Amino acid sequence: MSAWAYHGWPSWAVAASFAAYFAGGLALGGLHFGGLWWNTRLFADGGRLTLAMAAMLGRIVFLGGVLTLVSFEGAPPLLATATGVLLARAVVTRRTRRRTW
Repeated sequence: MSAWAYHGWPSWAVAASFAAYFAGGLALGGLHFGGLWWNTRLFADGGRLTLAMAAMLGRIVFLGGVLTLVSFEGAPPLLATATGVLLARAVVTRRTRRRTW
C-alpha cells in the first residue's frame, strides 16, 4: 500500500490508521527496549551467556521482522511505527536510568 492508497479515505480513517501504527510502534519499542534493559542485566551478571545471546537475537529479529512487514504497507505506516519505536526508546531509557542494579 502506498501513500496514494489513502487517497479517497476519510480523514478520520487515515488518522486512525496512523494512530494505530504509532501505538503499535510504541508497544513494539517498549518490548524491544524493555527487553534490552533485561538483556543488559543478563550480560552484566554473567553466567547465563546462552540465554542472553538468544534473547538479544530474538529482540533484534522480532523488531526487524515487524518493521519489515510494516514496510510492505508503505512509507507512511513505516514512519508512524518507527516514530512510535523511537518515542518508546526515550521513555524506557528515561524510566530505567534511575534504576540501580
